[in-house]
Amino acid sequence: MLSVKVQQAYDLIDQVNEEDPNIELVDGQSHPKEWLYGLRMTQCLDQFMPDADDALKIAARAQHIKRWSVPRADYPLGRQGYNNWRKGLGVLHGEEAMKIAARVGCNEQEIASIGKMLRKEKLKRDPQVQALEDVICLVFLTFYFTDFAAKHSEEKIIRIVKKTWAKMSEKGHEAALQLPFTAKQQALLSQALTPG
Repeated sequence: MLSVKVQQAYDLIDQVNEEDPNIELVDGQSHPKEWLYGLRMTQCLDQFMPDADDALKIAARAQHIKRWSVPRADYPLGRQGYNNWRKGLGVLHGEEAMKIAARVGCNEQEIASIGKMLRKEKLKRDPQVQALEDVICLVFLTFYFTDFAAKHSEEKIIRIVKKTWAKMSEKGHEAALQLPFTAKQQALLSQALTPG
């Protein structure tokens, strides 16, 4: 059962993300891309951690809030540019989500926690930040891995899966291994997860 403030936060986050001009088609229906991503984050969190607290629920829904407003093209090409873009997005998502959290009546500790999670502070050391990262990775593997794999070389897929796996906790790994991958995806995962 959702608390009133979480439901209100979801509604406000969804209102923002419904403005995303980028569209994703699902079963012939078009949806704003980041609105759909927010729903998927909530769906995965509910399965992965049904007892998640309010701050984690709000952070998960807001993981890509207003993402389209900071295009990758605004930053230089290359790894440094990419990393700076991702860092800038984390700050934006944190600020937007914290404003909404304050508006719906979250306390100072919850608001600070939401910001910390969305900025990925203390990943691997803070259980809340790690839980959010696990859900992000599970959403990628569940909803985006197939399209990603169709567009890239095996070498790149294996590299990305290795990086994704390294960000996850043991609990995240266990959840990922339960996902219904195709035989080809399973083979790529096995290659990526084989040491050496």
